[in-house]
Amino acid sequence: MSDLLNRRLALLGERANLSLLEQCLHGIERECLRVTDSGRLALTPHPEALGSALTNEQITTDYSESLLEFITPALADPADTLSSLDRIHRFVYSKLGDEYLWSPSMPCPLPAEEEIPIAYYGTSNIGRLKYVYRQGLALRYGKTMQCIAGIHYNFSLPEKLWPLLRQAEAADTTDRDFQSQAYIALIRNFRRYSWLLMYLFGASPALDAGFLRGRPHQLEQLDPDTLYLPYATSLRMSDLGYQSNAQAGLTPCYNDLASYTDSLRKAVATPYAPYVEVGTHRNGEWVQLNTNILQIENEYYSNIRPKRVTYTGERPIQALMARGIQYVEVRCLDINPFLPLGIDITESHFLDAFLLYCGLSESPLFESGECSNATNNFLTVVKEGRKPGLQLQRQGQSVDMQAWAIELLEQIAPLAALLDQSQGSDAHRQALDAQLAKVRDPSLTPSAQVLAAMAEHQESFAQFSLRQSKAHAEFFRAEPLPAQEQAAFETAARESLAQQAELEQNEVGDFDVFVGSYQASILAISN
Repeated sequence: MSDLLNRRLALLGERANLSLLEQCLHGIERECLRVTDSGRLALTPHPEALGSALTNEQITTDYSESLLEFITPALADPADTLSSLDRIHRFVYSKLGDEYLWSPSMPCPLPAEEEIPIAYYGTSNIGRLKYVYRQGLALRYGKTMQCIAGIHYNFSLPEKLWPLLRQAEAADTTDRDFQSQAYIALIRNFRRYSWLLMYLFGASPALDAGFLRGRPHQLEQLDPDTLYLPYATSLRMSDLGYQSNAQAGLTPCYNDLASYTDSLRKAVATPYAPYVEVGTHRNGEWVQLNTNILQIENEYYSNIRPKRVTYTGERPIQALMARGIQYVEVRCLDINPFLPLGIDITESHFLDAFLLYCGLSESPLFESGECSNATNNFLTVVKEGRKPGLQLQRQGQSVDMQAWAIELLEQIAPLAALLDQSQGSDAHRQALDAQLAKVRDPSLTPSAQVLAAMAEHQESFAQFSLRQSKAHAEFFRAEPLPAQEQAAFETAARESLAQQAELEQNEVGDFDVFVGSYQASILAISN
């Protein structure tokens, strides 16, 4: 273990500082498709009983009208975060009628590309902006790709931690800059080690054969309706034959916040010839927000993002540049189709220890080639993570994946112990032990269990997924929310609809002008 990590562990282990670790915050965003009783994409509009997708803070849509997104508040105890997610699911199921929430990350059998409905947010300028952005995504990447669902895990270390570390390390910088630098360092380590998360939690080794729409691929046929790779952990996070050529040159390597925001700003302001050729309008209607590499900064696909809560009308990059990094959003987690919520407390406890390890360990700047090495390790594990004797690259040397995984878990153990000490439990150690068992026995990984369940029941991917979806529906419907909580959700839904209506009634200004000033807001800080 590095000196830096040892010193930080000792400092946080002091009685005066130990309670700090109870103040980490956890938020979860879970996406899932609405499907019919036969496991097809539900083509119905977003249910009005769930409120407005534009203004309801806990229940919205992601890319498609059929792709729900549930958002918890950020809470100190991950058990409370999961409990919040559970209540959202129970409320939604009370309003879904005969539809189901699809259990895995990879989509159900999808209709023709043009039939997949883009999420609609009403007639306000901001609602229309969200819709046109999604039209742009359809144009650039196709709608099929946008129907993949995931779990995003938002995590922050306590604000009071940074001044404490900065003083102890006599860092010659402001608290805010120290905090941003520390989060960027966490992200670099995450890039180095996130292959481990794909091995432990990847749960998409197979997918519906129709998903690839006849495009060439390297997958194998499992049955007439299912494609897979025998050792894959997360096909969701693989390239799957999708390559965003526009984004190919865009690899912020996270050596500091300024270079990260700079590369995204440039991408939002730099034209990309194939998009220029299409233009922003077709037959007088908007088809994309601009013809640049990215329409907006959130279009950049990454496994982890530095984040800061934005003010009304503020863009993510502006918030980061003005006030620094506040938390990270982990975006590479598959939905576990065996879990009603797609994630459980064991995974959450492990993620906390893992992210704390990434955040407090030595994190040298990326040297040449190290960035692409990290990407290659990640892609190797998502496609072949359970392959016996799998080799990864570390500092220019081949290393056995299993040996490296065990070594990493040993290095994370003191952080799990510190978290347990601060909370008076052994939950983090138990979570770590559960991961060690998966490293020693690949058949315990979710990806292996998905394939085993399909084999046992002689099911295609779609049949397995629908069976799980129905089992989860039963789980949620068997125990409806207490009347008071149900009423609170219903009130929030009604208020969100009223809020959207008010926005639309009071809208001033032309949409074209609105888009223009939205673009200008990023160009203004480019200079």
